[in-house]
Amino acid sequence: MSAKSPWYVGKSPLGAAYQHFSNVAKGETALDTKTKELIRVAVASVFRCTHCTEHHIQDAAAAGATEAEISEALLLASLQAAGTQLNWNRELFETYTSGDNAVT
Repeated sequence: MSAKSPWYVGKSPLGAAYQHFSNVAKGETALDTKTKELIRVAVASVFRCTHCTEHHIQDAAAAGATEAEISEALLLASLQAAGTQLNWNRELFETYTSGDNAVT
């Protein structure tokens, strides 16, 4: 029995292209599977996709990632997201407050 294609395949040429990209990414590349899945865990969590985060946590574990590695990937994602947000807010803060109060 063959696996069911994702809903977007066959709906647009872009769907097939996306699926091809996904399939290539799952294959042999410069990064090993565990590393790719830890990156995907981090990115999915930053984008707040519960389904994707759960899926990639399971795939990372299946690829040999430990609980500590998965936890660290999630923590690093949170750290980077917070740092990015702080930097973005700094620009707005400095734009809309007096120069004397601007943080450097």
